[in-house]
Amino acid sequence: MLIHFLREYNMKYLDINVTNHLPKITSSYLKNEDLVQSFFNRFCTIENFDKQIKEKKSNYNDNYRLVLKDVLVEQYSKIKNKSLQIKLIKSLTEKNTYTITTGHQLNLFTGPLYFFYKIIDTIKICDELVKKFPNNKFVPVFWMASEDHDFDEINNFKNSQKKFTWNMKSNGKVGEISTSTLKDTFQDLKQFFGDNNLNSKKIIDLFENSYIKNKNLSIATFELVHKLFGNYGLLILNPDNKKLKELLLKDFIDEITCQTCFKKVKVTNEKISSLGFKVQVNPRKINLFYTEKNKRDRIEKFGEKYKILNNGKIFSKDQIVNEIIKYPEKFSPNVLLRTCFQEKILPNLAYVGGGSEIAYWLQLKNYFQERKITFPILKIRSSVLIIRKKEEKKCKKIGVEVSDLFSDFSELSTNLIKRLNSDSFDLSKMKKILNQNFNELHELSEKIDKSFIGALRAQEKKQIKGLEKLEKRIVKAIKKDNKDKLDRLKKLQEHLFPNKNLQEREINFTEFFKDTGFQFVDILYKDINPFNSKFSVITI
Repeated sequence: MLIHFLREYNMKYLDINVTNHLPKITSSYLKNEDLVQSFFNRFCTIENFDKQIKEKKSNYNDNYRLVLKDVLVEQYSKIKNKSLQIKLIKSLTEKNTYTITTGHQLNLFTGPLYFFYKIIDTIKICDELVKKFPNNKFVPVFWMASEDHDFDEINNFKNSQKKFTWNMKSNGKVGEISTSTLKDTFQDLKQFFGDNNLNSKKIIDLFENSYIKNKNLSIATFELVHKLFGNYGLLILNPDNKKLKELLLKDFIDEITCQTCFKKVKVTNEKISSLGFKVQVNPRKINLFYTEKNKRDRIEKFGEKYKILNNGKIFSKDQIVNEIIKYPEKFSPNVLLRTCFQEKILPNLAYVGGGSEIAYWLQLKNYFQERKITFPILKIRSSVLIIRKKEEKKCKKIGVEVSDLFSDFSELSTNLIKRLNSDSFDLSKMKKILNQNFNELHELSEKIDKSFIGALRAQEKKQIKGLEKLEKRIVKAIKKDNKDKLDRLKKLQEHLFPNKNLQEREINFTEFFKDTGFQFVDILYKDINPFNSKFSVITI
């Protein structure tokens, strides 16, 4: 595995796709390969934001700014310590203000660590754009996926020692789930973290004030994210709002009557497949859900009728169009149509997403062109491994670099043993001598009798195989002698890569917050660079 391991200040950087975790098409996008350039508008460089600003300026309905302001003022009405947000909301009414957006599911207590990395990227892109384009204003926005209904994906979080789960069932929009059923989870949290440590108390207070003291998951997430990132000027938007959806009436009606999203994305998907990439999301003919209390059901067309699955309601074309006009809040976009919703109502320039998100955004350019909406610049979120100083010391004591830990353990342990015991079983000289001898024998056979060549090749293969077998036995024996060191190595790797997965996909912020408190966010803000496409290693 080729790893570029660089040091900058106190940071270490690796190849962004060091574990091959990115979808193939996202990896190609990251490299800005010609093969994928037809699937996006502008590549993510700070210089390209100049043209993006000009295009968005000419293609955005500035009347939406006042609607955004009204909705945001209402949503922030019960939030404390929001003076910075009030200024930012006011600035959105100005024609030279633009947004950079990220979005995420309403994971319990933020879920895995990459939740933080997406938001930090979004904030810091705005910081850089302010320096580059001082005549404009830039506002980071967190788009809440409050209409999602996949509760099983968001109902837990875990640190290195314990998994916390919200045990209940839900079929409707997750944002509407009552937090009253979280009392058992809260007691579990209190018992685990205790009150001996000031930062542990802060964790308990964060959970209690965000979840237990608010009525549903949307409000709880809104308050939690504000407490974590509000000081950095993040604006949070809950799109599950009638006023916002009224701006999408034509798009919702087009989805029902013309199925433009399905038609355009289907063509793009065929091209993506023909290039050898896997399609991330297959569009439905209708990419809208119909929602009622505790229910979010698909809409399907049967002949001339529109049926709400699992609901029993049936509409004619005119009836469902009238339903959209009268009750737009009842219609909820799926993962593909959500992108149109976001980019139409926001004066947005770029979207920050994970590898899989970027993969499905790359399916949507033709649909955006058809709907005459500016396609955003796509930014793959930063990836980070956080290690403690004591873990870095363990690496040095064992004799490995942090970068080595990204390898499979079998490969990692073998390389370590070879490195530490190179003189004990370096058979490379013997292999070299063996090759030289057989080369001479081959030359001799060519001169004397070519019929010997087949037998000679078989003997050469047998000898080399024998050496390789011997080498494996030596490695195995030395591993046995170094069992203690390898056990410590395995334990360290399993800690930093839980379930053989990236830390950022498994571990919750509480793992480090209990040691650092709110300084944890400051550390990430200081060290994450959204315009560096490397995999970051942060030591705390």
